[in-house]
Amino acid sequence: MLYTNLRDAAGATVAVRCEEGRIADIGDLSGQGLGGQVQDGGGRLLMPAFVEPHVHLDKTLYGEPWRACTAGPTLRDYIDNERRVLAAQTTPIAVRAGRLVERLLCYGTTAIRSHVDVAPDIGLAHVEALLALRETWRDLIDMQFVAFPQTGLLCRPGTTDLMREAMRMGVETVGGLDPAGIDGDPDGQLRFIFALAEEFGAGLDIHLHDKGELGACQVERIADYTQGAGLGGRVMISHAYCLGMVSQARLAGIGRRLADLGISLMTSAPAETPIPPVEALTKMGVTVCCGSDGIRDAWSPVGNGDMLERAYLTAYKYDWCREAEFALALDCATGQAARAIGLADYGLHVGARADFLMVDAETPGDALCRRPAQRRVVRAGRVVAEDGRML
Repeated sequence: MLYTNLRDAAGATVAVRCEEGRIADIGDLSGQGLGGQVQDGGGRLLMPAFVEPHVHLDKTLYGEPWRACTAGPTLRDYIDNERRVLAAQTTPIAVRAGRLVERLLCYGTTAIRSHVDVAPDIGLAHVEALLALRETWRDLIDMQFVAFPQTGLLCRPGTTDLMREAMRMGVETVGGLDPAGIDGDPDGQLRFIFALAEEFGAGLDIHLHDKGELGACQVERIADYTQGAGLGGRVMISHAYCLGMVSQARLAGIGRRLADLGISLMTSAPAETPIPPVEALTKMGVTVCCGSDGIRDAWSPVGNGDMLERAYLTAYKYDWCREAEFALALDCATGQAARAIGLADYGLHVGARADFLMVDAETPGDALCRRPAQRRVVRAGRVVAEDGRML
């Protein structure tokens, strides 16, 4: 396929030649013979496909009747409420998650990292369902999974064995959750999850909601364990609200260490709490990405799976309005997200897999602010969705 009459971020007219699912050539190809099949891009903006680095596919109620949140005020209240809601669900996980995966793809996401609950009350049922879902969608969208101890790890007997079994079944990443706030044993949880990651040659992705000094100390301990285990470049800390609460001097010290160790950060850019200062950390060399977190689930009915909107919310959180700032917000949902989850063949360059979008927008900033529905989604060189519909 040759996709012509597209515009890059600088406004130049470009074309993309795809062969065997990869980008064979990109740029001004006007002097070359056309050959093969040609599709006119209609002057649309060329963008890399989106990457969703943090979602919970197994929890979604997407496509189910409307349900507002009914949880109490604490994190434990939300966890307990979710268990009740999911236990009452009659629609299989694969159906609910499949609806959401289709929506993500139609919006332009071709790679997903999803956390998958592992707990004594559900065993490995969620893992089994999502591994089967991945096989169903493997030709259209990449899925990585994180074994996630949502109800606690050390404080829930039997969870450690389930985590190990989930890794044996094919889950790629070891998850953690508030080593202090949930388990009450930061070093105990970190020792276990890092040892498990070493055992399976896996990376880690740790939810850290603990705020202020309690959270900052845990970030430093995660860095210690990362260095000790030799897992630089394979660890992500999700949320890390604490980094939006520490002094500039403390942030600078932590940020340099995160950059040196290749520890990435994920934010969903929530409205109600401080979040890591994306621009400052990025300048330090830290990879910072944005993700949806829960989408229409028991925690909140908010969210639609559009990573262009999630990038917009990141910009909105900081009141960004300049083109360079819009570009950074988009990078959090594209290039930085790809680096955070270890996608090696991603991007708009020769040799990368041909996953990209053609968006009805003038510039990247225009795309971010308007979030047009008119998008043509290319996966491995062929159009798979257009204007919100699967083809």
